[in-house]
Amino acid sequence: MIDPATSQRLRKDRAALGGFALVVLLVLFAAAVPLVSAHDPWTSDFVVGVGPAGGPVSPGRAYWLGTDRIFRDELVRLAYGARLSLFIAIGATALSSLVGAAVGIASGYFGGKTDFVLMRFVDVGLAFPFLLLVMAIGAALGQTTPTTIFVVLGLTGWLGPSRVVRAKTLQVRNADFVVASRALGQTTGRILLDHVLPNVAGPITVLATLSVAQMIVAESVLSYLGAGVSPPTPTWGHMLFEGQEYVLVAPWTLLSPALAILLSVIAFNLVGEGLRNALDAGQIGRR
Repeated sequence: MIDPATSQRLRKDRAALGGFALVVLLVLFAAAVPLVSAHDPWTSDFVVGVGPAGGPVSPGRAYWLGTDRIFRDELVRLAYGARLSLFIAIGATALSSLVGAAVGIASGYFGGKTDFVLMRFVDVGLAFPFLLLVMAIGAALGQTTPTTIFVVLGLTGWLGPSRVVRAKTLQVRNADFVVASRALGQTTGRILLDHVLPNVAGPITVLATLSVAQMIVAESVLSYLGAGVSPPTPTWGHMLFEGQEYVLVAPWTLLSPALAILLSVIAFNLVGEGLRNALDAGQIGRR
């Protein structure tokens, strides 16, 4: 999917490398902290976890990021929230990329009535605000499990990518190698797998990387609004909601999830921008 020349350009992109390093650190943080910590994200500590004034204890040796409003370990809750955000964001991105690629390729390659029907459906979907559509579908399902949320996000996040894939497919379907394949009698399925899909894989990869950041924000917003995974399961959005009440007394309860969301979004956006720049440079060089 990524040729050696593109890989070489990525290695020279310091911003992309920095973003990749942040992504690796995020994954390690989510995987390792709950395993090595002596605390869990659900148990309140009414002895060490309570500050002098009866509020959350500030960051220190016992609790590196302090405790939250009911004296639970902020660091461990942040790590569990990272696990949940990554699971939902990556799962939703995979689903939306798969559906968006299938619809975009079908629309762009077959054209005619197929293109008209699929793109009008996409236009109707894009007319609705994304988060409002997600909340409406989630409310209709009546469940707020992580799996339900990533399915809902995935089934509503493919609309934009499908248009990008369609535009790229329109360029590829009239290329000389595709016309020659048709003349040689290759089946449509073989042409799509051997020629069309490899040529649209680059944009799909870039869109998927950028989409992970969007899904992290979407999941956090849903949790903040109370439409995400139900408490007491730790989520960054709900931690933000709880921390805003203690911003003057215990600012770390707000700053910790806010910085986690910010750094995660920056990391995936840097990787996505690096991929796009490397792929675009490769296309310019070939031309």
